[in-house]
Amino acid sequence: MIDDLIGYGADEQCFGDSNSLLIDDCRKIAQRLLSDQLEGGLDRLNTFVNKFIRVTCEPHGIEINQGKPLHSVFGEYVKALRDDAHLESVMTEHILKSSISVSEAFNDVRNNKSLAHDNPILNYDESLLIFTHVAASIHFIKSLETKIKANKPPSRLIAGQTILIHCPYDAGFFGICQKLCEIS
Repeated sequence: MIDDLIGYGADEQCFGDSNSLLIDDCRKIAQRLLSDQLEGGLDRLNTFVNKFIRVTCEPHGIEINQGKPLHSVFGEYVKALRDDAHLESVMTEHILKSSISVSEAFNDVRNNKSLAHDNPILNYDESLLIFTHVAASIHFIKSLETKIKANKPPSRLIAGQTILIHCPYDAGFFGICQKLCEIS
């Protein structure tokens, strides 16, 4: 089913500006799931998550470098989402914050319970729990980022340009913004 969803998403161009290498990595993970090698896919999922989070954080002005641990980057990301009012509930913030400790624990699983090294492999049921939890978080973040990008105002206004701004709470605010754009 995951493989079919990836195929559908690619055909319908649902991935937007997603990196094609990330989509290929998702397909590889789906193939491992089809072959009942979920346990072996945990190391690849961990690699994907590390890259995904770092790439996702950059547009929010979060400094990314190789020496900065993922939990620090992700913590700054959750703070940015909260500060910029992209989260509607405190519960969502709590879930995302708990994902910080999950990502740290996921690194331990990758290093000590996956095919990344010569280790005993984690059992299928626990691998499935980890995989689905991490995948649900990625799905939420991807969906949220798509909405954030869709609602992002233009970075530069051109003199005389009229911009439609949806503000359900204050029609006057819309008029002021429209006039400012016309005056610029």
